[in-house]
Amino acid sequence: MSFDATLVVMAAGMGSRFGGLKQIEPIGPNGQAIIDFSVYDAKAAGFNKVVFIIKHEIEKEFKEIVGSRIEKMIDVDYAYQELDMLPEGFVCPADRQKPWGTAHAIYCARNVVNTPFAVINADDYYGKGAYQKMYDYLKEQNGDFCMVGFRLENTLTENGTVSRGICEVENGNLTSVTERTKILDCKYTEDDENWVELPSDCIVSMNMWGFTPEIFNYIENDLNEFFKEKINVPKVEYYLPTVVSNVIDRGQKDVAVLVAEDRWYGVTYKEDKEGVVTALAEKINNGEYEGF
Repeated sequence: MSFDATLVVMAAGMGSRFGGLKQIEPIGPNGQAIIDFSVYDAKAAGFNKVVFIIKHEIEKEFKEIVGSRIEKMIDVDYAYQELDMLPEGFVCPADRQKPWGTAHAIYCARNVVNTPFAVINADDYYGKGAYQKMYDYLKEQNGDFCMVGFRLENTLTENGTVSRGICEVENGNLTSVTERTKILDCKYTEDDENWVELPSDCIVSMNMWGFTPEIFNYIENDLNEFFKEKINVPKVEYYLPTVVSNVIDRGQKDVAVLVAEDRWYGVTYKEDKEGVVTALAEKINNGEYEGF
């Protein structure tokens, strides 16, 4: 029996890197971006629709460069994250320039997503196993949410520090996420002097979430409270993990943690690109990405 599931790709924040007609950083042998690999893996797992969250200012270039490729693989739709897309009763301050954050990005997709769905970052490579675990969980349709977590050691770079959300898990469910903004070699620091060990196999969040459309109600309620207090704060943002934490704290939903043993890849630093290109080329050569 078929099961409809949507992959929601957060790409609105890519505007500064997009640079007009300059395409997203090519990683594959034929100019593919990480997005191409992600959609391929998601489709193979069972997802049958992709929604890209973008901004109108990059719409033309994005559709020409990315959308035209992806549309050959899977059904594609678009949502637009704009500063003035706010819950009823709120008006965007005239001087606001910074986006409202990842929770707002998902809120902007509420009218084009009507199935269980996964959320990913546009420029992160999560691996085949991660998508399969996500799809299989969503297909169970038990109504709860989920997160695909990764082993810390599988998300690090040799080229500098990284920021990761360290997850606490109890009975297979997420209880909290603590953001550590400076991690190097499985150690973190908060003062640039004292380094604290982290287990190499501890679970970290890489912003890969699984939801039912019910999440949109929780997000809208939270955004209402957020905007009441902070709509005039110039650079404040509201993040998706904050919504998830609130849902857990209120006892509204369990959030299952699905552990992927894949290695995560991303270009945090320009020096990372060579390693990512090499790793994905090896996967292509092994036959994992037919047609690439």
